[in-house]
Amino acid sequence: MNYLKYILVGFVFGIVLTKAEAVSWYRIYEMFQFQSFHMYGIIMTAIATGLIGIQIIKRKQLKDIDGNPINIQDKEKGNARYWIGGTLFGLGWAMVGACPGPIFILLGSGFLSVGLILIGAVFGTFLYGVVKDKLPH
Repeated sequence: MNYLKYILVGFVFGIVLTKAEAVSWYRIYEMFQFQSFHMYGIIMTAIATGLIGIQIIKRKQLKDIDGNPINIQDKEKGNARYWIGGTLFGLGWAMVGACPGPIFILLGSGFLSVGLILIGAVFGTFLYGVVKDKLPH
């Protein structure tokens, strides 16, 4: 019963992304072809919302749902791992037309072929877990 709130937020997130067409392969294709502003507008809105939300959390010293203080660490500067990870993520997104969140939304919408993408994402996550200690963090 404690996880019901998370399930509810997940359903709302899925509905919002579906209605905004953020899970549409065609919209993602348009974005990577620089043919449409639609996805860039969604991404910029998410960045602005996150930026404002983090500033509110920091300035008002808000607490999490359990009453613990929320500590947001400062971002590391000049680290190549973010560029490499972002590039790999973007290439994967461009190749399959879905990032991790929409994979589940597309599966729930009945696009069962996305199951192959989910298997690849889980395998990639597992592979990272196997080699992460050998990577230069």
